[in-house]
Amino acid sequence: MFIIGNLLMAVAKVLDYVLMFFMWIVVARAVLSWVNPDPYNPVVRFINNVTEPILYNIRKKIPLYFGGIDFSPIIVILVIVFIQTFAVNSLYRLGLMLQ
Repeated sequence: MFIIGNLLMAVAKVLDYVLMFFMWIVVARAVLSWVNPDPYNPVVRFINNVTEPILYNIRKKIPLYFGGIDFSPIIVILVIVFIQTFAVNSLYRLGLMLQ
């Protein structure tokens, strides 16, 4: 059973890193929205292409525009923090219990 426990702990760690990386991409997208970046810059295009599908779905379901401020990145960050706190910690503790 320790192999399954180690596998769950590794999955939890990788999921934690992926969620943290995505959260920083969302933060970079929010910061880029404050300035006027070059839309043909490959980094800007990558950030927009990665975050736009999720932000678009949130904007479509919950239109939160108050005074021209887009709150969808805040909602995405809160969801990421929830997933990190609930799912990642649960997987990690389950892995510890199976060791």
